[in-house]
Amino acid sequence: MRLDDGGLLAALHEGMFQQPLWQDFLEKLRLRTGAVYTTLVFRPVDEDAIVELHAGPPPPTHLHSLFVEKYGRDPFPYRHMRDGRVYALAELLEESNPVHRAFNSELLVPQGITDMRSIRVTEPSGVDGWLACAGGRSIGPAVSALLTALAPHLRIALRAFVALEREKLRSTLTSEAFGRLNFGWLTLDARCRIIDMTAHVEQLFQRTSVLRRGRYDRLTPASPLIDRELTALVRHMADDPDSRPRAINLSRDPWMDILVAPIRGRSVSAGSTPVAIAYLSGDRWSQADRCEQLVELFGLLPSEARLAWAIAQGIPISEAAANLGITVETARNYSKKIYAKTGARGQAELVRIVLTSVLAIA
Repeated sequence: MRLDDGGLLAALHEGMFQQPLWQDFLEKLRLRTGAVYTTLVFRPVDEDAIVELHAGPPPPTHLHSLFVEKYGRDPFPYRHMRDGRVYALAELLEESNPVHRAFNSELLVPQGITDMRSIRVTEPSGVDGWLACAGGRSIGPAVSALLTALAPHLRIALRAFVALEREKLRSTLTSEAFGRLNFGWLTLDARCRIIDMTAHVEQLFQRTSVLRRGRYDRLTPASPLIDRELTALVRHMADDPDSRPRAINLSRDPWMDILVAPIRGRSVSAGSTPVAIAYLSGDRWSQADRCEQLVELFGLLPSEARLAWAIAQGIPISEAAANLGITVETARNYSKKIYAKTGARGQAELVRIVLTSVLAIA
């Protein structure tokens, strides 16, 4: 039998992108070998973590119930199999072991399974995989040869699958961290169209009017002036990948900034080529929300909270007084009460206390 007959290898390498995993490969292998069942099992170093995949007709209800209630998993010593060697059922079935004999007579034989070929492959990170074909007379030397030929390809597929799952986990954790920091990123093509982004940015689009996904997936600021500035900036970065990053303030209440930087390493992904990455950082809350939180946190009066928030933004007290419509003298009196209620011993400490306390609530 030729290894690539029937698209077996293609199905093996595409199987990690399927749901259920490797379903087409297992079904093709079952039809190719004449097996009743084909199985692919992943067992990490932790024996309790098992991924079991199979193709074939569902077992009779009474046999399935017996398997679940009495065995839970087959009792054969798969962990003791040598990597890359094909084992027959007789080599795994210990006639002197009553559990093995019962499993064979009660479950395998009633399903027409009188022989099996199984091979173990080990992935460098410690994850093991077992591929097996179980059936009757058709399960013989030809099947052993096929599994031997498949072993190196299975090892590659398993390694790619483990790497893919690891990157998925890293991506999820990174996205959650960005979300907690009210931070996200998105990549743009030369026309300012969104190619990829973190989940947090999608949530930001839903709760703010400052920035949105426009027609043709174009990143569109609410301000026409900023829109033109951003469009020109991205076009310039497409022409000059060595141009310097630029920061743009999108909103002051709630505060939102964007840092746009060129992408020097081009992506091999399909679709438009990303030329720039935009880092978004913003506050979930408006200034009024923040002032309410300061009132709750430190027992400030609303007027004191407004001044405290202004000082925390680095605004000089004279300018803050003018913005709030109060005299400088009144602002100084308020600031004394703010320092007393927050326990701050100076402006720098007040900034630290206000920002960390407020961010903790957010």
